[in-house]
Amino acid sequence: MDSTGLALIELGAILFALGMMGRFAGRFGMSPIPLYLLGGLAFGDGGIVQMRAATEFGHLAGEIGVVLLLLLLGLEYTPAELMTGLRRDWLAGFLDIAANAIPGVLVALFLGWGPVGAVTMGGVTYISSSGIVAKVLNDLGRLGNRETPVILSILVFEDLAMAVYLPILTMMLAGLSFFSGLKSLAIALVAITVVLVVALRYGRYVSKIVDSNDNEVFLLKLLGAALLVAGAASALNVSAAVGAFLLGIAISGSTAQEAAKLLEPLRDLFAAIFFVAFGLNTDPRAIPPVLGWAIALALVTALTKIGTGWWAARRQGIRRMGRARAGAALVARGEFSIVIAGLAVSMGGVNHRLAALASAYVLLMAVLGPIAARVVEPTVRLLQRDRGGLDPVGK
Repeated sequence: MDSTGLALIELGAILFALGMMGRFAGRFGMSPIPLYLLGGLAFGDGGIVQMRAATEFGHLAGEIGVVLLLLLLGLEYTPAELMTGLRRDWLAGFLDIAANAIPGVLVALFLGWGPVGAVTMGGVTYISSSGIVAKVLNDLGRLGNRETPVILSILVFEDLAMAVYLPILTMMLAGLSFFSGLKSLAIALVAITVVLVVALRYGRYVSKIVDSNDNEVFLLKLLGAALLVAGAASALNVSAAVGAFLLGIAISGSTAQEAAKLLEPLRDLFAAIFFVAFGLNTDPRAIPPVLGWAIALALVTALTKIGTGWWAARRQGIRRMGRARAGAALVARGEFSIVIAGLAVSMGGVNHRLAALASAYVLLMAVLGPIAARVVEPTVRLLQRDRGGLDPVGK
């Protein structure tokens, strides 16, 4: 069989399998991310069935998936919301970094993966999955709860922190000298600042440029602009994902709403391929040696996220039930942890076992996060009943 035919067959089999996995996950109200990762592990080197012909397409499609993930995330925020969230919950944001990045850093250093591995694992354990958190809040009908603005503010801070973190990580992975790295970081920060200023002051003009009444033209302009900005950002040693995120912020109003509706199906398709592509590049035989570390990190960082959300909600005068819900909602890790690990692995700057640890960790956290959000209310009620109901449930 010729290579094109084989690639089409393998790609079709993977996409059909992804659809079945997504349907299975939907029936049980869980995120499909763990199943997509498992699918990639099953089809890659060391898996049950090896599908090498579709790997090249999977890599490029995965890169587009990352761009679309961050573009759609940027579309959810307006520049004003970003600045308000930063001003209100910046202290909780820094606590979030310290509490959740440090466990990943310490494990990487203990395993001898050096400063680059430590910075990478710190990012993997730090950032919550905005996609999973938003879906869980919507599914559980908690979007109108008092603690939800606190949760969203922390997620906004995390996303902006990624805009600074990813250029630093890219610089370290590239092995640049101190002065070269400093120059690249300065260029990256200037680029980020310029885009933010454009988003804050001239966002309406950006919206007009990409907007169109014809869906086909709108989609082509939007996707083309996203890939152009992502590519330019990558050339400046700013992560392509961050470039797409900043473009999303610059698009506002009705244009952003229509863009989100139009891009969501594409985002879901390419994001699914991204998770599979990451799994394809991870040898499942490398997971058992690091599984214990993944479980330990999952337990520790679940508690640190709960503590972060609890503390941030308490500062806003929210009662115990709302504090607990805020913390539990932040537990899930997912797409961005894999983006970070995938960037490190693709650039070859880290130990090969890091991909296995990141995969196992995200598998655990993507499952644990939604479960924690669902069981937190009955757990808190049970504890309050045992303590004589000293603190009303409330919202």
